[in-house]
Amino acid sequence: MAVQKKFALGRGLDALISNEEVQTSGSSNIGEIELSKIFANPNQPRREFDPIALQELADSISEVGIIQPITLRKINDDSYQIIAGERRYKASALAGLKTIPAYIKTADDENVMEMALIENIQREDLNSLEIALAYQHLIEQYELTQEKLSERVGKNRTTVANYLRLLKLPATIQMALKNKEIDMGHARALLSIDNPQIQLKIFNEIIANGYSVRKVEELVKSLNAEKQEKKAAGNSKMPESFGVLQNHLSSFFGTKVQLSCSNNGKGKISIPFKDEADLERIMEILDSLKQN
Repeated sequence: MAVQKKFALGRGLDALISNEEVQTSGSSNIGEIELSKIFANPNQPRREFDPIALQELADSISEVGIIQPITLRKINDDSYQIIAGERRYKASALAGLKTIPAYIKTADDENVMEMALIENIQREDLNSLEIALAYQHLIEQYELTQEKLSERVGKNRTTVANYLRLLKLPATIQMALKNKEIDMGHARALLSIDNPQIQLKIFNEIIANGYSVRKVEELVKSLNAEKQEKKAAGNSKMPESFGVLQNHLSSFFGTKVQLSCSNNGKGKISIPFKDEADLERIMEILDSLKQN
């Protein structure tokens, strides 16, 4: 008899098996399954496993055994597909085990990817790009909207949308995110820039200088503010005399002074500097004016 219940992230894998829209049939049981009869799920969202961490887990398994069974789907008497626990399966093989304790569940093909994804997210086994790719896979394969997907995985729609936006970044940045060279916070800050070339420029600075997420956020905020200023300046027509004044100030301070003016006559003068020494030079000029 089909079982119909509702699942949400955070209530365990058993909650996932029970959903009004996810039907499973047959029985669930636990048993010792030969590793030779187990194979990975080709739609497993996780693609790579840290070899050092995998060996550490294998050492732990050799010493204390498998603490938590993996979850399998029975294909036939001699074949089982992994729903959740591929890392434990690989580590058990490294440890030389011949069998592994497993929960055996019946699940149709349509639900296996969802089950693997949610179980992995619960364990924080996926990096942010892997989660994004898995979300995209679900959307495309099952024709889900972001709202429907958010219900399926127990996340709010904004969270799902933020993950999916990562797939709009240049491939170089996506690879760095996958390889944990940058954090999701870095990536989200870069998404605030709509120019891929500038995204890559800032990304290279992050790698070269080891910028924190907050530093990148500040840098991006400054760039966007500058862009808005230039846009506002371009939209407003300054009197010709302002152009003469701008050139005069630039010559006086030895740097390209920015002068902006709104339609109602209000404006702003910006004096850029290259580094601390250049700032001190400009301050000395201003101090000399005050003394005069």
